[in-house]
Amino acid sequence: MRIKSLLLSLSAIAALSAGMAHAASNLVSNGNFESTTNGTNKQLSSSITNDADRSTLTGWTSSNGNDGGYNFVLNSSIATTDASAIWLKSENNNWAKSANGGNFFASDSQYWPGVLSQTITGLTAGSKYTLTFDTALAQQVGFNGANSNNYWQVVFGNSTQNSSALSIASGGFSGWSTSSMTFTATGATQVLSFLAQGSPGAPPFLLLDSVSLTAAVPEPSTWGMMAVGLGLVGFATRRRTVARALN
Repeated sequence: MRIKSLLLSLSAIAALSAGMAHAASNLVSNGNFESTTNGTNKQLSSSITNDADRSTLTGWTSSNGNDGGYNFVLNSSIATTDASAIWLKSENNNWAKSANGGNFFASDSQYWPGVLSQTITGLTAGSKYTLTFDTALAQQVGFNGANSNNYWQVVFGNSTQNSSALSIASGGFSGWSTSSMTFTATGATQVLSFLAQGSPGAPPFLLLDSVSLTAAVPEPSTWGMMAVGLGLVGFATRRRTVARALN
């Protein structure tokens, strides 16, 4: 009975862990880029501005050292029309909005891209964190040519990782995919940043949406293996106890 109770308890812990992973709090502010200071469908500025053609993303900084860089906050409802600040190709390329819809961030790796960054607080030094985001590669109307090996260079504190490279034929669209990375915090506060990188092309716009950073939680399968291991330990202990009693 003790072994059964132990296994049931560990199973409950595994279920709780799965729930915690699902409900983990996102440490990134405005990860869907819905909050802006001067509206959407505009090129980004490095600071809050009165320029009617520029905007900033709440919680984020966009900068190439001089200004906001060739970075944009675009509205998915008009991104493939001439009403968009950057008109993206959609003809015969299976264009689709991101899963989040609404706004998304866009940057051209070949034309003065700016670093998009945010200071993350509430971290625990030595703890692991999982970063996820949606990304895609598209081309601007009025330009032709293939684009290859475009990716996000992601920096978290002193660690750098790259997302999987995306490539498209002339006029193509890569489709949206989700990237996932794990980082270890080295302090309570660290800077998270994204920079568009890629091979020369005709303008390749990397798209970004649904950025999330959560504390990494052991997978339910890990708890299951732990439960089996502890169950075997409990069984062995029980056998030794019985053996001693019989002797």
